[in-house]
Amino acid sequence: MEATLKILNELESEGVISRYAIGGAVGAIFYMEPFLTYDLDVFVLLPQTTGGLLTLGPIYEVLKKRGCKEEGECLLIEGMPVQFLPAYNPLLEEALTEARETHYAETVTRVLRPEHLAAIMVQTGRDKDRQRFSTFLKEAELQEEYLYGVLQRHQLTEKFNTWKSTI
Repeated sequence: MEATLKILNELESEGVISRYAIGGAVGAIFYMEPFLTYDLDVFVLLPQTTGGLLTLGPIYEVLKKRGCKEEGECLLIEGMPVQFLPAYNPLLEEALTEARETHYAETVTRVLRPEHLAAIMVQTGRDKDRQRFSTFLKEAELQEEYLYGVLQRHQLTEKFNTWKSTI
């Protein structure tokens, strides 16, 4: 994974992406016991296009020139399936802005805060998010005041409380 993160850092320094942070299941592993996951979810801020459309095309073009191959909705970067997810709503934009800088081995990277990961699980609402949610709340060290601020800003408090009451 470290080689993959180095390439992501290069994409950012070259301006192919404006900012990135690890989210999804791998992001959660930074805060709780590891579990099996298939890919690395990378949330990205994309440079603005003249037409205002968000496109992953430039990322794919650059990485394919470097020899990366497509695998389903992922690109294989140094053998690691990576799914690029644009920050397409205010919660994801905030999560990227507030992402924590950390190290993976010798490489600097960013990971979404656990409070944002919890809010994204609630907002996304998939069965697998709901299953992971209860474990995440028990194992991750969440700053409650910060979490409730995120939930309020993004109108997720009621859904969060419903999910929490079922665990």
